[in-house]
Amino acid sequence: MPSKKKLIDHSLRATWQTVSRMYTEIAKQYGITMALGLTLLNIDPKIGTASTALGPIMGMEPTSLSRLLNSLEDLKLIERKPNPHDGRGVIIHLTQDGLDKRDFIKKHVYAFNLAVEKQLSPRDLEGFHATIEAINEHTQLSELNLSSIKT
Repeated sequence: MPSKKKLIDHSLRATWQTVSRMYTEIAKQYGITMALGLTLLNIDPKIGTASTALGPIMGMEPTSLSRLLNSLEDLKLIERKPNPHDGRGVIIHLTQDGLDKRDFIKKHVYAFNLAVEKQLSPRDLEGFHATIEAINEHTQLSELNLSSIKT
C-alpha cells in the first residue's frame, strides 16, 4: 500500500503549531502570551520602533497590532512617545520590565534555533532556507493563477 505524499502546507502548519505551543508555554512563564513576546522582540530595544513600522515587520493588520500594543501598555512593558520626526506618529519604547522580558524571550528563541541548527548539516540548513524563501516568493505573487498549475 503506497504511503500518502505529505503536502507542504500541512507540514508548515503542523510544524508552526508545534513551535507555537512551545513558545506559548515559554511566554506563560513570564506572564505574557506568545504574540506579546514576539511583539517585544520586534521593538528596537535602544531607539524604539515606529508603531506604523511594527505592523509590516510582524505581518499584522493595524487593528490586531493595536490590541497587542494596548495589552503591552497595560502590562507596563511599553511606552508610547510622540515621534519627533512626525507629529502624527508614535514611537514604541520598551520599559525596563519590557526589556527584561524581551531579553528572557530572546534567549529562548536563540536556544531553540541553536538546538535545531545543531541537528542539521550546513547543506540541510541551506536547503531549508532556500525552501522557505521559495515558499515566501510564491505566496507573495500578486496574481497567483491557480488555473496554470498542473496537478
